[in-house]
Amino acid sequence: MSDQGRIERICVTRPQPGPRPQEELVLLPLPPVSATGPLARVLRGAGPLLLTKADLTPEEGEPWDAAQVLHPVDATSAVIAPLRARREVLGALTISRSGEHPPLTEQDLPLIDDLVHRIGLAVENARLHRETQRIAERLQRSLLPELPLADGLPMAARYAASHATAEVGGDWYDSFLLPTGHTTVIIGDVTGHDLKAAVTMSQLRNMLRGIACDRQEPPEKILQRMDVAQHALYPGTTATCIYAIVHGPEGGPWAVDYSVAGHLPPLLVTHDGDTRYLTEGRGAILGLSTGLSRTSATEALPAESTLLLYTDGLIERRGEPLDHGLTRLRQHAAALARENPETFLDELVTGLASDSTDDVALLALRLPPAGHPR
Repeated sequence: MSDQGRIERICVTRPQPGPRPQEELVLLPLPPVSATGPLARVLRGAGPLLLTKADLTPEEGEPWDAAQVLHPVDATSAVIAPLRARREVLGALTISRSGEHPPLTEQDLPLIDDLVHRIGLAVENARLHRETQRIAERLQRSLLPELPLADGLPMAARYAASHATAEVGGDWYDSFLLPTGHTTVIIGDVTGHDLKAAVTMSQLRNMLRGIACDRQEPPEKILQRMDVAQHALYPGTTATCIYAIVHGPEGGPWAVDYSVAGHLPPLLVTHDGDTRYLTEGRGAILGLSTGLSRTSATEALPAESTLLLYTDGLIERRGEPLDHGLTRLRQHAAALARENPETFLDELVTGLASDSTDDVALLALRLPPAGHPR
């Protein structure tokens, strides 16, 4: 039975040669209270039930009964057993014999009962894993911010949960307007893939927001202050981060000041599809030491170009050199150079993150045409 309160008949199959019964998903309503057939009784908790040839004649108007499935395969006997977990009936398993095979008997019931017990546990574990994934992803998304409405600077962001784990992670993106009117773009990844990493991510993000708005200093100074605050408030935690400030007069030209703390380099994609990584302003990850010196770099941002920040889950693959992933990202991004930021990120997630074993966060900012007022 599904979470929506209906019966899902998943598959009917048999091992012997000959045409196989059709295998398809059939959605059926729950049996009415007045139903007395064996499947209805099993779904209410009875069983396992042993059915003889006489029991396998389908009744009119009862499409959800087991006899409707077993009659076309000429079953001579069957057992219908409930799939239980935590005292809840999750569904039913029907096993039948036909032809010259000896019919099922009472002696087969203990083995079938043990089988459905194991299947029920496996199904329940899968359901719990799926629900945990949903809760984890909802938690992660609730910790991520809404992007600012920056005039003339369209932005988009995406978070894609790992398909291989139910754990939340420390990936984050952020953007906000400084009191100066300049726009920040930030990406980061706290070490770890658990609830602690997600909570630390939220704390570091908010701390970075406060320092940046209060001090309004160059990016390397902001990250140096983050090192000090992180050591005092969250000792033992580490994180990668890019803190960048996009600025320029109305109508351009625009530039970005940025500092990188152990993170993968930003990618700049021009309107014509040329791509290059911004590899300056690099330093150690956050949280290692309060005495590390950091540097910033400034890059011109051509009109109608796209600035992309991303986390490692987008490009890293087990057993593959990092350069391969970086090249793959450049190729995908170049083909999407003229797409709007929303489509740009959707296509990157679909093309590169569908098989990722890690969480992925992305942030894209599009520069306006030359001379276009912000």
